[in-house]
Amino acid sequence: MARDVRDGGGGPVRPDPPVRREAAGFLIAGGIAYAADLALFLALRPHLDPLIAKALAFLAGCTVAYVGNALGTYRRRGLHLRQYGAFFGVNLAGAAVQLACLGVSHYALGLTSPLADTVSGLGVGMALATCVRFWGTRTLVFPTGGRGTSWTG
Repeated sequence: MARDVRDGGGGPVRPDPPVRREAAGFLIAGGIAYAADLALFLALRPHLDPLIAKALAFLAGCTVAYVGNALGTYRRRGLHLRQYGAFFGVNLAGAAVQLACLGVSHYALGLTSPLADTVSGLGVGMALATCVRFWGTRTLVFPTGGRGTSWTG
């Protein structure tokens, strides 16, 4: 059995999953969270201001994504309540990336059609935000036991 120097060599430690498997788990948790966010927003929107409905849906989606990642993708890295704050911060950074993509496209480039807004906010913005969220989640929220980030897998 392999021993790990991170725990003083005191016992067997399972190796971290390859980054492809980690990314797949992250995307599955994120997809479920997105569905929860969307469903809650659509349910709340007829009754609440759209920004309040979206804020509540965003909070619920973050919570679903955190639970999915903490109990699924990163379950071997430990679960601590303080991680939720970091996870929420990482998700806010991802949301800022999406808004920035939409803002640049709509206001700076003058691409104001609904299709352009959808492509920039939900296409390009979501892709870039997902990369930010994945990096932040694996390095800031659920880091490997003191090792640097490894992008091999």
